[in-house]
Amino acid sequence: VEVLKSNPGNRCAKYCKEYLESDEGKGLDAKDLTAFYKCVKTGMDNSDSSLGCYAMTPLDYSKFGGFFDKVIRDYHGDESGEKKHITDWNVDGADFDVKKLGQDELSMRVRVGRNLLGFNLPGEMDKEERIKFEQKLLPAFDQLKEKYGGQVYSLTPDFGELGANPNLITKEEYQKLVDAHVMFKDMDADPYLKSAGISSDWPYGRGCWQSDDKMRIIWFGEEDQLRIMCMKKGSDLLDVFNNLNEMLKTVESIDGID
Repeated sequence: VEVLKSNPGNRCAKYCKEYLESDEGKGLDAKDLTAFYKCVKTGMDNSDSSLGCYAMTPLDYSKFGGFFDKVIRDYHGDESGEKKHITDWNVDGADFDVKKLGQDELSMRVRVGRNLLGFNLPGEMDKEERIKFEQKLLPAFDQLKEKYGGQVYSLTPDFGELGANPNLITKEEYQKLVDAHVMFKDMDADPYLKSAGISSDWPYGRGCWQSDDKMRIIWFGEEDQLRIMCMKKGSDLLDVFNNLNEMLKTVESIDGID
């Protein structure tokens, strides 16, 4: 209640009390309540949050569905409570040239987030699971390199009992990638991610792959397990969109990535 008073726009606080007083919320046992608290902790710790919650496992979206459904629909402005997301890459020949909107050439970026089956979501992962996740990606990155070239840049200091990390980069190399907007910033300095557990064990299990042409990037270990993106300087956004669609199909066709 106090959080909501200080920031009425905090969706986590807006729906948390209502949910816990609902039949579904009242039916949660002690274990479920502990799990639910992890999901909403960052919104309570950081009252200025606009969303303020993260699922810790894929099952949280159904187990605490009465909460997450309202937060998500509020965020997307769905007052009907009936809208459903439909993935559709068909653009029907639409014109995406930003010059026709009076814009000059831009640095354009299009991206999607993906999480893999068999792993907790980032807020619930521990150090060992983060390392295991990164290692699962390495064969996939090898296949991407066959098609697009490129390099894996990893921040993981070591693979524990499995030895050294062959893709480890220096702090100086990391900063250059951050400055070039190729790599994400130090997550451990973000209070929202810290409260959610998403930045735990930093920098283990974090890094990226970038193609030779610098247009294709995959982050691993950030807010989503994977952030797959394409970027290009130009005016036709459709070029970037199509490049992403092509790369996403390649990623999703790799054995073990599901």
